Amino acid sequence: MRAGAIAVATTLVFALSDQPRVEAAPVDRVTSSVVGSDGATYTATNHLVRDEASGRPRAPREWLLAWAGDENPVTGGTAGRAAGGHHATAGAAGDPDFLAVIDATKGSPEYGRVVNTVTMSPVVGNEPHHLQYIWHKGQKLYAAGLFSDITYVLDASRLPQIRLVGINLPADTPCGSLPDASWVLRDGTAYVTYMGGPDVAGPCRYSNGEVRNGNGFGGTPGEVVRIGPDGRTLAEAPADFPTGGSPETCKSIPQVQPATCANPHGVQVREDLNLMVVSDFAEARNYLDPSSEVVDPYLLRDTVRIFDISNRNRPRLRSVAHLPEGPRVDQLPAFSEPRMVMETTVTNQRRHKGAFVSTMAGGAIFYTPDITAPNPRWQEIFDDTTAYRAFDTTGLLTGSNSGGSWLQTSLDDRYLFHAVMGSDPRQPRDVNSGMLYVLDIQKLLAAGKDARCRIDTVAEVSAGGVEPDCPALLGVVPLRDAVSPLLGVGPHWGAIDHFGRAPGLGGKLRDQDRIDRVATSNYFLAQSGIDGDHRVCLIDIADDGRPALDNTFRDEYADEPCVSFNRAWWPHGATGNARPHGVLFAVADADLH
Repeated sequence: MRAGAIAVATTLVFALSDQPRVEAAPVDRVTSSVVGSDGATYTATNHLVRDEASGRPRAPREWLLAWAGDENPVTGGTAGRAAGGHHATAGAAGDPDFLAVIDATKGSPEYGRVVNTVTMSPVVGNEPHHLQYIWHKGQKLYAAGLFSDITYVLDASRLPQIRLVGINLPADTPCGSLPDASWVLRDGTAYVTYMGGPDVAGPCRYSNGEVRNGNGFGGTPGEVVRIGPDGRTLAEAPADFPTGGSPETCKSIPQVQPATCANPHGVQVREDLNLMVVSDFAEARNYLDPSSEVVDPYLLRDTVRIFDISNRNRPRLRSVAHLPEGPRVDQLPAFSEPRMVMETTVTNQRRHKGAFVSTMAGGAIFYTPDITAPNPRWQEIFDDTTAYRAFDTTGLLTGSNSGGSWLQTSLDDRYLFHAVMGSDPRQPRDVNSGMLYVLDIQKLLAAGKDARCRIDTVAEVSAGGVEPDCPALLGVVPLRDAVSPLLGVGPHWGAIDHFGRAPGLGGKLRDQDRIDRVATSNYFLAQSGIDGDHRVCLIDIADDGRPALDNTFRDEYADEPCVSFNRAWWPHGATGNARPHGVLFAVADADLH
């Protein structure tokens, strides 16, 4: 790790404040609907807070979107999926899931205010999960419902208003379940990872005619689905070779034959290289009960997959790599460095061909310098322990089961952003902490195929790599939750703000490679036992990459940093606390150059 000062922001300890009772603000309701492949009608209803400045000139605005679910979803009614039902229901009397639209325009008098909530109907209890990693003008939003097995497709061209334009239902993707992450291509279609197995246990035939055996909803193997901007399934692609993987290292319950580790979670694409990188997480259904005693480390995946997408409707698996073990000692095997590959992120500049992945149970970041290689070589280049040492004076917090989550390169390939939940139940409640940290990766990428950085000694776990091309830790923002009785104290997901003001264009915004802030959301998955305090925060990124919490982005009721989703009132009514998961920056077409 390069020598130099490390920026450590003041630890932010979240706590609920008593919120004043407020009357519901006047709203305008605008509803859009689509008919699903099942013949039923699905709707999205905007609840737009009336703009007191309507009719007066206003500078173009930027918005932060947060895909959120009710804190107490109601089950009952008709199952929201085709087979095997989980929690999502249609016709139940629960509070709706919704997309919140937050004013993220610095200097705006409404900065941090929720100006619209777009409620989904009739399915409740979707367990809203991810939106795509990055949004560009002309693209649709792809919003995953983890438990409902539904992907909603939304139009954001007229923000703050949102329109439902497509829906992908369980019966549209019979070979996969638990839709997770998505990457939108230049043509507007998206690759979506379905982490879980087929809706019905047994053989399933994919779009290319190949067949794989699966053990059912939420199980193994998952798949990658290409979805059109109208919500139609364009292709279901198998995520593993017909021969599968090793039965010793790719476990499932019940065991799938042939064995496979294919449970896709993260997905990013290099269209210029016709390659897609996918990270495998876990056989997820085994961890949807906090009292679960399933501890087999081989249910927590250590694999990364690379697909050839020259034919966009026929992704072809090129390679599967198992991440290497790291140098940490005296830990549970389930928490070793390569376990639970949560996320992947690619480099963006044409001169670079590398990619990164991060692990949730392992708390480490890995890198390969060349994804075009027939069998890319991955090496550990950073341990979350090093970032904890920047502010944890107890020395207790380590990468072991740290909850490493969102991972994203800056579009100029200078920096790597990483969110960590702090989800280790072995740590004292008053010590445990999540965080957002930033790494300088310029030297690592400049080394090309000759990258030497490796975390392969115990000393490097805490101090960073000794090789000269190892990433430098630029700064850490500790984020703690003093409220939730469940695990998960810091951020799980995030998004980069890639918009800037275009000079001479009346204040319009434009895409830029420089990233000057990121958003984080403090919620994972309550049913797994890892919750969070339901805050959405903004973190400023200085020119030199150092992060600092944006204290001006404040909750409109509690007047505290970050927007709390623990509140009594929303534009759509007094429905109480909600859980924000996916976040994304976006701008109305008319305000974007």
